[in-house]
Amino acid sequence: MRQMSEARSGRVTKEMKAVADHEGLGVDILMERIAIGEVVIPKNRRHNGIKPIGIGKGLRTKVNANIGTSTDYVDIQYEVKKAKLAVNVGADTIMDLSTGGDLVKIRQAIMEEVPVVIGTVPIYQAAIETIHAKGALTKMTPDDIFSVLECQAKEGVDFFTVHCGVTRSSIERLQKQGRLMDIVSRGGSFLTTWMIANDKENPLYEQFDRLLDISREYDVTLSLGDGMRPGSLMDATDRAQVEELIILGELTKQAWDRDVQVMIEGPGHVPLDQVQANIQLQKRLCNNAPFYVLGPVVTDVAPGYDHITSAIGGAIAAASGADFLCYVTPGEHLKLPDLEDVRQGVIATRIAGHAADIAKGLPNAIDWDNAMSKARKNLDWDAQIQLSIDPESARKLRESGKPHMEEVCSMCGEYCAIKLVDKALHSKS
Repeated sequence: MRQMSEARSGRVTKEMKAVADHEGLGVDILMERIAIGEVVIPKNRRHNGIKPIGIGKGLRTKVNANIGTSTDYVDIQYEVKKAKLAVNVGADTIMDLSTGGDLVKIRQAIMEEVPVVIGTVPIYQAAIETIHAKGALTKMTPDDIFSVLECQAKEGVDFFTVHCGVTRSSIERLQKQGRLMDIVSRGGSFLTTWMIANDKENPLYEQFDRLLDISREYDVTLSLGDGMRPGSLMDATDRAQVEELIILGELTKQAWDRDVQVMIEGPGHVPLDQVQANIQLQKRLCNNAPFYVLGPVVTDVAPGYDHITSAIGGAIAAASGADFLCYVTPGEHLKLPDLEDVRQGVIATRIAGHAADIAKGLPNAIDWDNAMSKARKNLDWDAQIQLSIDPESARKLRESGKPHMEEVCSMCGEYCAIKLVDKALHSKS
């Protein structure tokens, strides 16, 4: 069973029904949007026991959390803890980006213990296994890449980031124009290194039909990756980025012809005034396919606070039409994220997504905020804490304030505006 082919045949799957109920959307409307590619339900046919989610037009903005080992830090159970924490504080999906240790065991542990939609970047495993087995990334073969894709699909991975738009033409655009930061995508750098060393085209582009065969068989959603995403504000919306986006738009139609679901990945580091234009450009060139953005980070000077820089960009991006936000943690650009980084990254990104959903006028988005306002009006602190996007932090802050008067907070104390005005307005009633 494939979500897109079922939708095109007018058959409602249990996943469609679950997503429609959760989103408060008519299932017929949802099915129509899946059929034309405006919504995806990323769920591998072999991945059972997970809560299905929808990503795309008219749906709540979803949040992804990246976790994974590095060559410096390999602790499977710690990565599982990170994944569980991310889900507990509201992440909708998890991407395993591990590059150190036994990559298969790490991924399997996460999938066994965290029952949510899982994504990966298969070129990582293909490149790293080639380096270990053959001594050099440049000795990787197309078969090495597609073997990993097949294995991960069989394991039940729900969506793949695949950098199909890193082609000879997009690399040529980059070289002709020049860039401050060149390529910052790890997957993009692996493929670029291989292509230049071997003087060959990207196998993921050249053999795209082979990728579609695998994706179609297991109903793996393709997240067409932004290998040319800008890693500096100076490089935003340049020829290499736009060239890649044009290629991804063309590949999207090929995938849809095979009933393969597609998302498009986007930048990256983008100045505030270019964020909306980037979203509009993607939607135009990629036929309104769901857009998955990393941030975007709107200033380069805030290492340690990039969960904030990306939340600013993410709110504008999602309000402009982006559908899926990848979190950025305080440790971005500095280190592998720890548990607190994960918490901060997810919460900041959820705030951005929810703010955008209100701006987009999604059904019921404002109801949460209205409930909070009523609790504040009533000085109902228990309700305020329960309604908070992060109740644990809200409770700790409330308790640390130690107000002398229980019904107010320590900011205003006896001069609480809500209490004073309520008394004044109703003293004669």
